[in-house]
Amino acid sequence: MKKLVISLLFVMQVFCAWAQQTASVQGKVVDSKSQKPLENVVATLQGTNQSALTNAEGIFVFAEVPEGSQVVSVGTTGFVTQNFTLEVVAGQPLDLGVVSLDEDITTERQLSLITLTENDLGDDNGGSESTAGLLQASRDVFMQAAAFDFGQSRFRVRGLDNEYGKTMINGVAMDKIYDGRPQWSNWGGLNDATRNQEFTIGSAPSDYTFGGILGTQEINTRASIFRPGSRISFSGTNTNYSWRAMATYASGLDKNGWAYVVSGSRRWAQEGYFEGTDYSANSFFVSVEKKINDNHSINFTGIYAQNSRGKNSPNTQEVIDLAGEKYNSYWGWQDGKKRNSRDKDVEEPILMLSHYWKINEKNTLNTNVAYQFGTIGNSRLDFNLTRNPDPTYYRNLPSFYTTAYNGDMYVGDSPDNLAFAALAKDRFLANRQIDWDKLYRDNVENGESLAVLYEDRTDDKTFTANSILNSQLTDNITLNAGINYRKLNSHNFQNLLDLLGGSGYADIDPFLTGDGRQSDLNNPDRVVGVGDRFGYNYKLTADVIDAFTQFKFTYNKVDFYLAQSFSRSEYQREGVYRNGNYANNSFGKGKESVFENFGFKGGMTYKITGRHMLDFNTIYMTKAPTLRNTFPNARVNNNIVPDLQNERIFSADASYIIRAPKLKARLTGYYSRTTDATDIAFYFSEGLGVLTDEGLEISTGNAFVSEAVTGLSKKNMGGELGVEYQLTSTIKATAVAAYGQYTYDSNPNVRLNIDNIRSSVNFGRATMKDYKQPGMPQQAYSFDLEYRDPKFWWISGSINYLADNYVDISPLLRTDNFFINNEDVDGFPDPNANEASARRLLKQEKLDPATIFNLNGGKSWRIGQKTIGFFASINNLFDFSYRTGGFEQARNANFTQLSRDYSGPTRSFGPKYFYGYGRNYFVNLYINF
Repeated sequence: MKKLVISLLFVMQVFCAWAQQTASVQGKVVDSKSQKPLENVVATLQGTNQSALTNAEGIFVFAEVPEGSQVVSVGTTGFVTQNFTLEVVAGQPLDLGVVSLDEDITTERQLSLITLTENDLGDDNGGSESTAGLLQASRDVFMQAAAFDFGQSRFRVRGLDNEYGKTMINGVAMDKIYDGRPQWSNWGGLNDATRNQEFTIGSAPSDYTFGGILGTQEINTRASIFRPGSRISFSGTNTNYSWRAMATYASGLDKNGWAYVVSGSRRWAQEGYFEGTDYSANSFFVSVEKKINDNHSINFTGIYAQNSRGKNSPNTQEVIDLAGEKYNSYWGWQDGKKRNSRDKDVEEPILMLSHYWKINEKNTLNTNVAYQFGTIGNSRLDFNLTRNPDPTYYRNLPSFYTTAYNGDMYVGDSPDNLAFAALAKDRFLANRQIDWDKLYRDNVENGESLAVLYEDRTDDKTFTANSILNSQLTDNITLNAGINYRKLNSHNFQNLLDLLGGSGYADIDPFLTGDGRQSDLNNPDRVVGVGDRFGYNYKLTADVIDAFTQFKFTYNKVDFYLAQSFSRSEYQREGVYRNGNYANNSFGKGKESVFENFGFKGGMTYKITGRHMLDFNTIYMTKAPTLRNTFPNARVNNNIVPDLQNERIFSADASYIIRAPKLKARLTGYYSRTTDATDIAFYFSEGLGVLTDEGLEISTGNAFVSEAVTGLSKKNMGGELGVEYQLTSTIKATAVAAYGQYTYDSNPNVRLNIDNIRSSVNFGRATMKDYKQPGMPQQAYSFDLEYRDPKFWWISGSINYLADNYVDISPLLRTDNFFINNEDVDGFPDPNANEASARRLLKQEKLDPATIFNLNGGKSWRIGQKTIGFFASINNLFDFSYRTGGFEQARNANFTQLSRDYSGPTRSFGPKYFYGYGRNYFVNLYINF
């Protein structure tokens, strides 16, 4: 007993000693122009969970700051953040005095970023996504360049897709369960309302989530943290929209504990940068907070962002040579206006209720419930028993004749075919857009529609509930923990938009026979009208729960952290239609798929001095397949991808960081490897050798297929360098470099779901190892000079070089099927096929490098209580033409057909390419009051 009492007294003495090793720190924050106090400025004690807001007098106070070397960061939206290194002595209060914040007029640059990324994300070309949207408010030198200078070329940080990052609003995950990526347009046009952001890079620790290997982005919309005031802006650009008007008002926290923020915007264009790309978007935001007492606050956030825009087509080199880089085959004239057949319409409101509980000085708990609902529609033309209305349909182009064969004899250079090719060229140039009038005429003459306009509709309802705990266990140890639950109900179907003059539309598949033609055997031979569902109709459900804990340890010389996570994902498909091809495996609920995953990560920062640091991070985690990659063809059956596995991910990085008064720099080396990834694709192919129960049987070899690639591994390694040096008080130089090697690291399995034979066929291994990952520059370099005048105007110019971008390869072309001559009835290998010829045909195309010059500038004036200013940018100043990505077509699936496609002067089924913007501008005028 005596020993126990002595031990307890000793422990109490230690805790009392700890409690005494602190001091208070305070300061007063003012606007450097007006010298008036700034309210709701955030002061953060780095390496801890302590933060404070300035009051109406601009004062912030930290009651207990641990002794020793500490860094206090003071900043708010629209001002340059200041960092102060302090030596805290226990028991001695420290007053920083007056902290003057300069207006950061370069933040206006963030308002232009969305014009570079929004139209690229979430489309069929998802493999070419940029990560710029994730980085737009990051203060890291390298990440700033990645967002603003490299983002327009679809640069991806460390070669990683957005699904390996985590985007949140108030701690609620915004990445879609369907594909793991955020739908940026869900809050597009609300730049003012979403400016309060926190970032982590790579697998570095976040207070809100376990995260991934790309980084995290937390958008905070709590009403009380917005600086009080109003803002109105008007912008013009020539990218995906032409004009934007935006207005925002923040009340600040009143004496009764209420604060609210409202923001709205309108963006529109009759035609964007590419032909026929119309644009219309309306966005509204509201955040209302009630501070119940010093310990409890409730905040409601509502976001409504409606977006409709016309897409632009990727094109083959033949079409580009004929019609130009801005050509878009998706539109045509109707009643004197350009009508796009492929619109993307997004309307998914977000409702969120948050409770902030300050349990005591050391513990906080944030609990959120959120509900998102609405629709996404992607329109296109459908046609029965009539010719494809696409003007770039291969039979409409000269290459159809110049690559022609008569048996085994090439006849593309015969006088007749050359004449036909010349005629096809003239016809295409005279009729290079969709002929809407002809579609209407043909439908009226036929009575029943031969072609219609429909949309692939997704109606999602997502419920989320989570809690995030932040606890200061001791002066040196912080605990972050969270639990999150999400439930998705997703209804997917074809929705008929326009009969184009006809009386109805037959709900059949004209390319199949017998019952296979029926989309729903429960209601066969239907004739549908506008607003009817047809073709396919199914529901997906998902239940996902995840939890994490994270411990952060902070000491004078070393900071380190350890984190762990667990998640469980459950998916299921329910067919509303009994598909004629899959009568026994399409209607009703299918089998449930359950995936359990875990993750571990850790890292440390070694402080060589207060200005020089070494930083290390490593992570190992497993990740459930996305809902999209679980079902090989969810539109028509309940099948699940065979041998579906959790994805395994390992990543490590090491950095040397300098934070000196004039010099900021970060040099990072990184390595990551993902294994057992799955990818689903859809396309029409010719030259398939189909393996049936009787052996290798060759029929037509032509089919629309869904392709499931499993066992895919990727390896990403490289380095990042960002250097910022203040040459003089007004001139700053920035240099950034990214060098990566992003390759496939396995030979995955390829399986095709082929409707023609109502079967799934295993095509075996695809030889993909050491091919380059596509759709992004693997090298990027930038040099920027900025002049910031004391009279509040600035100008900067940058030169950017981007290289090592590769076209996406077709896995099917790299299976053994490639060597089967489909025209040989015995299915023997093509005698002309050899290794040298195959290597030539299957060599991955490397896109040309791009050199891009950008100019940016701005000016602001203080007039009484108002600030008036403008920001302007000219990107790609010299109108450099460059491709941002492309993909091989898998239509010619074997050596014989692919080699014949090379016979003429241009290919019929060559790669399709995406182009970046030429010279483009953004101008923003604003007033703050």
